[in-house]
Amino acid sequence: MTQPLAGLLVLDFSTLLPGPLATLMLAEAGAEVIKIERPGGEELRQFPPRWDGESATFAMLNRGKAGLTVDLKDANAHEILKPLLQRADILVEQFRPNVMDRLGFGYAAVCALNPRLIYCSISGYGQSGPRAQEAGHDINYIGNTGLLDLQPGPIQTPVIPPFLAADIAGGTFPAVINILLALRSRDQTGHGCHLDIAMTDAMFTFAWYALALGQATGRFPAPGELALVSGSPRYQLYPTKDGKIVACGALEQKFWLSFARAISLPDAFIDDRRDPRATRDAVAKIIASKEAAEWRPVFGAADCCVTIVERLENAIRDPHFVERGLFAHLVESVAGRTLPALPLPIAAQFRDASKQKRAPPKQN
Repeated sequence: MTQPLAGLLVLDFSTLLPGPLATLMLAEAGAEVIKIERPGGEELRQFPPRWDGESATFAMLNRGKAGLTVDLKDANAHEILKPLLQRADILVEQFRPNVMDRLGFGYAAVCALNPRLIYCSISGYGQSGPRAQEAGHDINYIGNTGLLDLQPGPIQTPVIPPFLAADIAGGTFPAVINILLALRSRDQTGHGCHLDIAMTDAMFTFAWYALALGQATGRFPAPGELALVSGSPRYQLYPTKDGKIVACGALEQKFWLSFARAISLPDAFIDDRRDPRATRDAVAKIIASKEAAEWRPVFGAADCCVTIVERLENAIRDPHFVERGLFAHLVESVAGRTLPALPLPIAAQFRDASKQKRAPPKQN
């Protein structure tokens, strides 16, 4: 079948993660993506690990894109890019607000060339507001929105989350969603638009339950208090005897009772409403008495939403994920070697054929 974004041209002025991942998703759905890079290439080309002389991270995020090197500060840049800007459908940029304006490629200037263009700006705090020009990274964005405070871990040894929520869930995903909405709007009106994607904005979406509690009752939850951030023994991480971790998600009563029976939790602790901390400590003691390999079949038989935390290198070999084809697409290096491509949340029928090799743009 024809891919849904076939025939669309995307100009990608972005670097690092949020924008490149967004345009990767558009490319995987059939769009033609041209990555515009400064002389010498973008920063991610220098990131380890090296793979056949290039960055594996760059290759994964830029699979299947074409490349064009342009010094946007050069007087000839406008003439070089003008033909592309005139026929492009989507432009993605990730500079601080007003940078593209100063370079002569801001929305107003480009819209004058191409009124149908969907112009997507991704930034930390958005194109307007007191923080618009403030520098930041993911940890700042989740910190400034109160999200990190919901569970920072022990104050003496706070824990950095193992995922970039703001970059991907606040930058990439909203960018793709709104680009697709803008395409639908353009179908109806014939006009493009300027999308202002602020990575911090979506972090409040992740605090949905805490916001409901705080705004409805006037009391916002303290760190670690919410049930889903370690406030409940039913939704908790428990170490095993051999240093592995049990991920307990037995929230519903039927799962909790099944879990309690599976580990022989004493009756005095089953009603966790009476003393949640005592129940948590009792469960922790039981889980710590056996190794992960002993617990795995127990939880599997109990069907209670409790599993053993897997290492990444084991997870990618899980027969379930293999069968679903998560790692079936391939990135090809300049030397012709391949790596599994980055799994993407795009339905299989919208992507190119499984096993197809696609390379990142070469460095000019």
